[in-house]
Amino acid sequence: MKKINSMIIASMFIPSVLTACGDNSSSDTESKINNINSESSISDSSSESNINYDSDGESKNEDDEENYNTGDASLDNARNQNRIGENELLVISFGTSFNDSRRLTIGAIEDELEESFPNYSVRRGFTANIVIDHIKRRDGISIDDIEESLKRAVDNGVKNLVVQPTHLMNGIEYDELTSKIANYSDAFEKVAIGEPLLTSEDDFKKVEEAIVDWTSEYDDGKTAICFMGHGTEADSNKVYKELQDMLTADGHKNYFIGTVEAEPSLDDVLSAVKSGSYERVVLEPLMVVSGDHANNDMAGDEEDSWKSVFEKEGFKVECLLRGLGENESIREIYTEHAKKAIDSIS
Repeated sequence: MKKINSMIIASMFIPSVLTACGDNSSSDTESKINNINSESSISDSSSESNINYDSDGESKNEDDEENYNTGDASLDNARNQNRIGENELLVISFGTSFNDSRRLTIGAIEDELEESFPNYSVRRGFTANIVIDHIKRRDGISIDDIEESLKRAVDNGVKNLVVQPTHLMNGIEYDELTSKIANYSDAFEKVAIGEPLLTSEDDFKKVEEAIVDWTSEYDDGKTAICFMGHGTEADSNKVYKELQDMLTADGHKNYFIGTVEAEPSLDDVLSAVKSGSYERVVLEPLMVVSGDHANNDMAGDEEDSWKSVFEKEGFKVECLLRGLGENESIREIYTEHAKKAIDSIS
């Protein structure tokens, strides 16, 4: 079975490309699919429970009592339809059970990709089965996980598969995704994998410009604008410092980036803000979606939330509950990455 070249995976500037050759008969394909689970090195359950992942979604326990309204799930397109033709653009996200945010972020990215590439059928896959199960139980909406989305592509007779992750960085989840797709490489004629959001230096610059422009109305000299990322113990966590260093070097010294699970921590951000003469703090997630982390860890009323911690220090706090997927400039970056992947197999 063909594997993705490790040199291509490690590249920060070239999409991962696979071209399968030989017999693509249904019996061979079925045999390959049946062997996927035994060949996968990391199970879905491990990826759901690992708090050190570089996820842009949520780590919400599906059994937690949900006493808030996340929006109408029926307004979102699960994109699990069949009879899609030979070309598929599969958008892989961690996922979120916050219905409105899912539609306005992940859904908006998918919609833009569909408009940009009319020759490709855009479909959805989530990596977090705990989120998928929660949505299914609560709302009756079925969303494919990675295995289901890949099998659906095979069953639909897709020949050219392009996968565009909505991941923020090339970290643990992106590597696992690449590995799982490699197991299916012989089931398609061509496979290409797009890059995460923060890959090249140009990507960092575009993201910097996007978030600064998005928050310009709060940039009054008296306000500290703080972005909360997820964080990971993997080396890819360095993207947060790189983005912070770029912001500071470019004169945006009132912009601060921290993480929920790693460094810079909330304490680091708080210390940096207190060293200035700010009166107000604006909090916003540096995540594709505005899900559980944004609504609870950042904007929640618990005493350890970012909002509560800053308020306790005497700051006026405003929380912007919007994910990066709502930003048009951010969506354009994902579209550019998908185009590179499509061009690589055209």
